[in-house]
Parts: sequence; C-alpha cells; structure tokens
Amino acid sequence: MMSNENKKALIAMSGGVDSSVAAALMLKKGFDCMGCTMRLYENDMIGEDLFGTCCSLKDTQDARAVCDKLGIEYNIYHYEAEFTKNVIEPFVCSYERGETPNPCIRCNKYLKFDILYEKAKALGYDNIVTGHYARIEERDGHFYLLKAVDPKKDQSYVLYDLTEEQLSHTYFPLGEMTKDEAREIAAGYGFVNKDKKDSQDICFVPDGDYAAMIKRYRNKEYPKGDFIDLQGNVLGTHEGIINYTIGQRRGLGIPADRRLYVKRLDTENNRVILADDEDLFDKEVMVREFNWITGDAPSEPIRCQAKIRYRHKEQPATATIFADGKARIVFDEPQRAITPGQSAVLYDGEIVLGGGIIV
Repeated sequence: MMSNENKKALIAMSGGVDSSVAAALMLKKGFDCMGCTMRLYENDMIGEDLFGTCCSLKDTQDARAVCDKLGIEYNIYHYEAEFTKNVIEPFVCSYERGETPNPCIRCNKYLKFDILYEKAKALGYDNIVTGHYARIEERDGHFYLLKAVDPKKDQSYVLYDLTEEQLSHTYFPLGEMTKDEAREIAAGYGFVNKDKKDSQDICFVPDGDYAAMIKRYRNKEYPKGDFIDLQGNVLGTHEGIINYTIGQRRGLGIPADRRLYVKRLDTENNRVILADDEDLFDKEVMVREFNWITGDAPSEPIRCQAKIRYRHKEQPATATIFADGKARIVFDEPQRAITPGQSAVLYDGEIVLGGGIIV
C-alpha cells in the first residue's frame, strides 16, 4: 500500500488492454482518475502511417472509448520533443557506438515517471498509474520494486531505473494478476480493446528494422567494413555497424565452414569481430549509470541475482557498486552474449535492487 493519502491518479493509457484494466481497477479502489495518452513522436519520423504504431489514431480512440465507458476524463499530451531528446537520440547514438540499447527503460525513467508525473502534479494528481506487470511495496519506511506475480509477464527489468521517490507516487495494479485475468476484467467491462494483441516491437520501430529507422532519422548511410575473426583474418564485408548486435548469427551473409556469431563491434576501426559460440561466454560485466533504487548503495560486494537482458533468467552473481555510478558484476557461471547498451539488473529474490547499462 502507498503511504500518501491523495486519492487522485493520472492513468497513462496506451490504448491497450493492460492500461485500460489499470484504470478500471484504480477507479474501483475509489480513486479520482483521469486517463491520458502521451503522444511521443511524429509518424513521418518512423516511416509508418498512424495506424501502424502504438501511438496510432486507433490506439487513442480505444483509450478514449475506455475512459468514456468508465466515465472519466481523457486527454492527449504532446511530448514529441522530450521523447526525441531523451529516448530517440540516445537510442540512435547508442547504436552508432556499437551498442544495442533498450529505449523502453529510458522512456519509463524520463517520460512516464518524470515528465508525466510533473504534469500530473500540476493538474493536482499525486499518483501515476501504468499497466506494467510489476509490484511496489512499502517496507520499513522504504518503497521497493518487486517482480510481478506472473513470471511470464514480469516487467520489473525495464523499471529498475526508477527512484524510491517515483515509486512512492506510482501504482502498478496488474502486478498481482496474470494476463488472462486482466483480459477477463476487460471483457467484464466490455472494453473495445479486450481482445487486442500485445505490442511486440519498440514503439517507434514498429517493423523491427532498427537500422532502416536510424538511417531515416540521420538521413545518412553507414559505411561498410570488414568482418574479421579473433585472429584478425578478414572474412568478408559487413553492411554497416548499426546492423549488428552481439550474439547475432543470421544475416551475416558470409561463407563459412561453421556457424559464426558476432563477438564484438569495433566502431573505431569499423570492423565486426566474429567468433564461435563458445567464445561468446563471459563471467564479468561492467555497467555505467548504476541506479540503486533505495538510495545509498552498499559499500561492500553483495551476493545477488542478475539478468543481462529482458528475456534472460537472472543468475547468481556478486556485485560491487562504486561511488562513481559504475558497478562490476561477476557471475558464478559464464553468461552468453553480454551486450553493451543492454541493462544489467540486480535482484534479491523478488526485489529489484537496481541496475545499470552494460559497457
């Protein structure tokens, strides 16, 4: 339970079933609710019409229809400039550095739980509500981020960058339920989006073609270069650094007598280093911009579990958090394809301790 007594909540609504059910549940709890959709980018930026993305006209119509059904106010707020600055530009820069970023994490940190929360406060709403599958609990005067009850839907990984202050003004009503239960609630209310499919891709790259989006955004082509092996032998020609990620096998387009995988991206020399599968395993990972959710991080190494990508099962590890915002994570067993730009997130059982960006 949240400690604040303000019973007003701004619901971030994508037009999907999860945020719609979140709104219904908060209303049922007696909150004075208002729904809103954040308009984050112009459709010409991503090369799609408005009917092909999660900020589509159809999605805003669905969100408005749900609010009408619930009898609550609905508004659309424009944050295109803020989204470009805080999410799209860092996303593109990350790829240009040879990384593979997760823009949803930055969107949660800077847009949903920072800029939108400031908007909520200005409107007199002291709480932000989203349809994320995660939980928040207050224990001993601290607010903790926890995994969702349903492990198949758990989204705590993309929320590690929130602060305790942000958590104290946030509700995740779906954290205690399964997706099937959420759909049953939506059907019970007769929501127009009760059978709507979940979005799978990054919202501003709806076709999944990151490289094409980056080329459109920068209005440039990226130079070809050499594929090389670990001994420095040239194996072929790559199509530009932004087209590749660590662990990738498909789409390399080179003849080889065995399966080869991307081991590393050498942006300084515009080379893609290929190796065998067994060469992709490492025990140690360094991260930057580490966020320890409950404030001061421990000064001594800690035992924990850590995951290095959204679909990765957390593994036993020892983590050392440094005062400069960096951290070292040493896994008990080597992990495959540790990828710069992705986030390493630390857990203590069901509690999210914090995380940072892999370097």
